[in-house]
Amino acid sequence: MTINNIKSNLATIILFIVILFSTLSANENALNSNLNISGYLDNFYTYDFNNPKGNQRQNFLFNHNRHNEFNINLALIKLNYETERYKVNFAYQTGTYAVDNYAAEPRLLQNINEANIALSLNKNNNLWLETGLFASHLGFESAISSDNWTLTRSLCAENSPYFLTGAKLTFTPNDYWSFTGLIVNGWQRIQRLEGNSLPSFGTQVAYTPSEKVTLNWSTFIGTDDPDSLRRIRYFNNLYSIIEISDKFGFIVGFDFGMQQKLKNSSEFDIWYSPTFIGRYKFSDKFHTALRYELFSDNNEVIISTINQTGFMTSGASLNLDYLPNEKVICRIEGRLFNSKNEILKSYNSFTTNNFFIVSSVAVKI
Repeated sequence: MTINNIKSNLATIILFIVILFSTLSANENALNSNLNISGYLDNFYTYDFNNPKGNQRQNFLFNHNRHNEFNINLALIKLNYETERYKVNFAYQTGTYAVDNYAAEPRLLQNINEANIALSLNKNNNLWLETGLFASHLGFESAISSDNWTLTRSLCAENSPYFLTGAKLTFTPNDYWSFTGLIVNGWQRIQRLEGNSLPSFGTQVAYTPSEKVTLNWSTFIGTDDPDSLRRIRYFNNLYSIIEISDKFGFIVGFDFGMQQKLKNSSEFDIWYSPTFIGRYKFSDKFHTALRYELFSDNNEVIISTINQTGFMTSGASLNLDYLPNEKVICRIEGRLFNSKNEILKSYNSFTTNNFFIVSSVAVKI
């Protein structure tokens, strides 16, 4: 794609946004009450004691993944227009998260974090159809680090979709249950993979009996191959979030996936990832969280290794958070990986252990 084409396409997107929100502004009073502009900025510094050559660290991490370098993990500005019957969202992003996590997409699309329209389909407003680019229904962690209990993302989150493109139908019959069905372009894709004619599908069932308890089961069924190699992938994401008191809570998650070894095969490669996170609030301003996790992918369906010996890695982390006010969070986290094989990047080599410290200052407005 030439520079002129990029400029032309970017101008088209900007013009579309201007026209869209200009149309909405026909009723200025309604616009002022329904339009919301928000922003997020996450600045970070990471020191990796393996001292990897260059600034890139492990190939299975997509957040805060730079060594000995001050950088922006995610800078985001979002426009949201919402009425009783429809919602419009558009979010523009930049930072190392966008560079690393959207690498498979055309350069122009890598800066689009969210672009979707949701329509209410009934008078009770409990049946919604949403189309476009939206956050994934898989997992308990998002790209917004200040929304997560730990500073860095768990291995299960880093290696399952952060975003999806397609359509989803959500039914919320009451305050406790939510049911969603999805049809999407593929496993974390904006554009469909070249040569793949099969859409992917997903479901989500969430049960929230109280503000302190969430139980969730999400699925994905599809392929990340062209038609000639088509291996069907089945993925389950289960988690529970339980806050026992105002001070203590925990998250238990388990991801389990299987993919055909070959097209039309009855044999499958399997990967799984259990995760436990416990959080304690010393006060409104100081929090801490402890995490233990494991990611097993012996057949390298999701994570490829340098020597193709399979990925089997456990991890533990401890973080301390300081919240000076409701918009700012300052965090520091120590994290350790231990692998069965020498697959973790080190200076001019690979090893079985990796310890690093991450610090971050994030603001959400």
